[in-house]
Amino acid sequence: MGETMKHLIVAATLALFGSAAFAADATCAAQAAEKKLAGAAKNSFVKKCANDAKTACEAQAAEKKLAGAAKNSFVKKCAKDAAG
Repeated sequence: MGETMKHLIVAATLALFGSAAFAADATCAAQAAEKKLAGAAKNSFVKKCANDAKTACEAQAAEKKLAGAAKNSFVKKCAKDAAG
């Protein structure tokens, strides 16, 4: 019973943090459009947002204990999805 509860708590925590990283908007590009950014301001915002997303994706990969090619693939897809 204790082990099952532990797994449930871990799963809920991962779901919470995983969705919180991208809950505000679907993508960095969508956030920039919502803020009506253009030109250099848009480029700067999207670049920072994409870097933040990559950092969040790397943290998720670490939580999932991914390594090597699996980690690289996960981070690449996750960051691409976040950046839009």
